[in-house]
Amino acid sequence: MTKIQPKLILHGGASSLDDKGGLENVRQSLHSIVSQVYQLLENGGTAVDAVVLGCQLLEDEPRFNAGTGSVLQSDGQLRMSASLMDGIKQNFSGVINVSRVKNPIELAKFLQTQSDRILSDLGSAELARELQIPIYDPLTEFRALEWIEEWKGNFQSKMGRLIAQPSPEAGRGTIGVVTLDSQGNIAAGTSTGGKGLERIGRVSDSAMPAGNYATSNAGVSCTGIGEDIINECLAARIVIRVGDGMDLPHAMEKSMAESQKNQRDLGAIALDQTGVITWGKTCEIILAGYHNGSTIGDTLEWDPSQLMGYCS
Repeated sequence: MTKIQPKLILHGGASSLDDKGGLENVRQSLHSIVSQVYQLLENGGTAVDAVVLGCQLLEDEPRFNAGTGSVLQSDGQLRMSASLMDGIKQNFSGVINVSRVKNPIELAKFLQTQSDRILSDLGSAELARELQIPIYDPLTEFRALEWIEEWKGNFQSKMGRLIAQPSPEAGRGTIGVVTLDSQGNIAAGTSTGGKGLERIGRVSDSAMPAGNYATSNAGVSCTGIGEDIINECLAARIVIRVGDGMDLPHAMEKSMAESQKNQRDLGAIALDQTGVITWGKTCEIILAGYHNGSTIGDTLEWDPSQLMGYCS
């Protein structure tokens, strides 16, 4: 079998960030993680393993709202969700509102081999105990202080901040990774701490095919307002269009135009079996980095007026 040039794209959420220093810090984090994940792919790693590594690294970066640094729900508790999809096997697995673990994506990976592949909070906690995963507190001082300030103000904000730096903007925080390995396999993973300050037990799109989906044709990870992503069934919609014969850039563009018409606040990253990398958004910016097989790039200073972009 002819080896294919690996490709990858990953994201750290979507938000309006005016602070240029913040963008440079995000760029450094994204490029570093892209480099580490691409090295795994270059060394023959599978698409699934690369997605898991990328999600782990993003979950471990307190700057992003997933794993360590996740936002708190309105009751002051931290609840995370994550999912993984193997595009060749078309296996979807995930955990919803899990707490006290470092990397929710690891639970999603284990569930790939199980007959029950999506677990809620109680099931996820029991699985973590079964796998003897060490208890870990993902809470950071910034998130604790953020919640305290919102508590003092009787929770006037609709959600938490995207990254752990002062910002007047609300955050749309998720992380995600989509990869194409040297065997032509595609995988996608998405992880989040939620939108923050939400109702107790609110479920995001990140552990649903609406927010994370892959087949042998293409893979997509979404970010933005989870309810908007679910209403559009965005990830699955883009991937299915590619399976029906539409090329990925046009599938992304059409889906974003529809989302914009419906006044949704969201973004997505994607790649297809030919190695085309795309990204799209109706929000102001999507914090994405990618490796096209020769160079590392990102979307941090992409024209805010454009709905989508791509490279091959």
